[in-house]
Amino acid sequence: MSKWDDKAKRLLKSELIKRGISNSELVFLLNEIGIEETKASIDSKISRGSFSATFLLQCLTVIGCYKIEFENYENQIFIAAEPNQPYNKL
Repeated sequence: MSKWDDKAKRLLKSELIKRGISNSELVFLLNEIGIEETKASIDSKISRGSFSATFLLQCLTVIGCYKIEFENYENQIFIAAEPNQPYNKL
């Protein structure tokens, strides 16, 4: 896994965790906007970290993540954070 794949994977997983959304719930949310995915396909994509930018944007949109700020820390690790606002759980 490349360091970029790992960063993409960690970004998506962290946003899902912040909102308390499981991969099963993500399947449901994506299906609601016409994106046909299965839990197995999402598990695989997130595990690999090698998904398309389109998939990342679709996921972030359906979970309600509209702004991400990146901060560069030592060893080129990126941490994503949104402004301090309460999350609307689904």
